[in-house]
Amino acid sequence: MAFVIRRREIICVAASAAGMAAFGARAQGKTGSGVYPVAVPTYQVQFVAQEKGFFKDEGYEFKLIQGGSGVKTREILASRQGDFAIADIQHVLQLNKNGRPTRALNTLDQRAPGVRFAIRKDLYDQGIDTVQKFAAWKRPDGKKPILGISSLGGTSHLWSHYFMGSMGFADKVTWIGVGNVDTMLGTLKTKQIDVLSSAISVTTEAEKNGWGKVIYSPSEEKTWNSVIGGPVPVNANFCLAATIDKEPEKVQAFTNAAWRAVQWIKANSPENILGAIERFVGSTSREANLLEIGELKDVADWNGLIKPDAWARGEKVWYGELTGLKPIKMEDAVDDRFLKAAHGKYPA
Repeated sequence: MAFVIRRREIICVAASAAGMAAFGARAQGKTGSGVYPVAVPTYQVQFVAQEKGFFKDEGYEFKLIQGGSGVKTREILASRQGDFAIADIQHVLQLNKNGRPTRALNTLDQRAPGVRFAIRKDLYDQGIDTVQKFAAWKRPDGKKPILGISSLGGTSHLWSHYFMGSMGFADKVTWIGVGNVDTMLGTLKTKQIDVLSSAISVTTEAEKNGWGKVIYSPSEEKTWNSVIGGPVPVNANFCLAATIDKEPEKVQAFTNAAWRAVQWIKANSPENILGAIERFVGSTSREANLLEIGELKDVADWNGLIKPDAWARGEKVWYGELTGLKPIKMEDAVDDRFLKAAHGKYPA
């Protein structure tokens, strides 16, 4: 009898060990990737989900990839070199337009957080301290002033162009893409551009170093509402529809982790948030990053579900000459099933 018991125990232990080994192998094989445009706190949801272990909690090892701009982020997703992306929702529309059916999983903010105009400090000191004066100014060679954004067709370009257009100035400047944080600041410092439109962390860094001075802030609620009229889904997490069809478990895991990151951000101070994401945003100072994190709290959509009235307000910005986009139905660009399931599993 003693022999039988030991034998059964051995069999059970062996079976259990085999099962655990198989589970471990499956867990190790469950991988994914998220792509973000540039190294600023705007994309902190992915950073927090990674650093706080929320992706791992959902059973996946995720790798985060810096795209270099919103447009490059979109291209990485389209080529299936990344599973999920975080960027302006207009990239979802662009992907659908270009034959890559894509769905937004959740929105992160209700005003664009990365739109502040910093003019060259030497021009500001000459009295060019408004957008109107900037648009009327000419470079020494007689050409239009240059307005730099991260990438042509990206988030900053879309919203900066719309606000400039609302004042009749969109065609009074030359628009150029200047890349990531270091090159944004470098082009302003070396006077290759005359105004930089970027996130508050970047424009604050420009002010701190004496390279620029903020003259216009479309992200501020009063300015935003006077032009846009209310909340709009701006940045979002999204993925290809093929990923939803083929790997719904991975989509749910990503959305769960992102939702948990939103809740964690809401509950924590800017100092705590920066402590979690600092390795991702080292190109700008602590002070500048804290300012941006504070602004992100101010513009955040803590629920994440895209509402029809907010979608309708965004349509006047998305469907213009700049983007070349044609209107599509909200349900053809948004899939909120996974976020609703995340709400149920992790109530706010």
